[in-house]
Amino acid sequence: MIAIIDYGMGNLHSVSKALERLGCESTVTSDPKILAEADGLILPGVGAFGDAMEQLSSLGLDRLLREQTAQGKPLLGICLGMQLLFTSSEEYGEHDGLNLLPGQVVRFQGDYKVPHMGWNRLEFKQTSPLLEGLEEGHVYFVHSYHVKPERQEDLLAVTDYHQPVTAVVGRGSVFGMQFHPEKSGELGMRLLQNFVGLCRNKAKS
Repeated sequence: MIAIIDYGMGNLHSVSKALERLGCESTVTSDPKILAEADGLILPGVGAFGDAMEQLSSLGLDRLLREQTAQGKPLLGICLGMQLLFTSSEEYGEHDGLNLLPGQVVRFQGDYKVPHMGWNRLEFKQTSPLLEGLEEGHVYFVHSYHVKPERQEDLLAVTDYHQPVTAVVGRGSVFGMQFHPEKSGELGMRLLQNFVGLCRNKAKS
């Protein structure tokens, strides 16, 4: 069973429906006991970084996520959820993140349209169980801020938007996707399926 973390700032229904289409049992919850018992966790997110961290902290979920991932439980951050995995963000001031992966979230800077919105192509940079069996293709992005990871080995895939933009990250059991896999057609669904497979393998081990 995969738990989708409800902290008041995520597109929970679409992620839940996508897992349902994959035949994966899931629940939407903020209950620490249920989150601790789940085989894997998904952290979606829409909105501002600082508000999201405040909500997670007020529910005690920041501490829980650090504890669960330290024990090897698979975690997938989606969109803002991916950004929250990192050290800090400059969105509306400086805000600390979960610091599960080192790096900063910064605003797109340049004479081009922001937000980066629409379909864009992934370019794989590393091998990972999350990308296993997949071919590079297009996924759906909507974001005004992007991640600059400190460790290149955490960068699994990029896309091009006037510069290389972090699209997929991963280290150990912690993964993130800047785009919305549940809205990204076949490739997005296969990425989610690979994450579900990671959760099932971890539960068996």
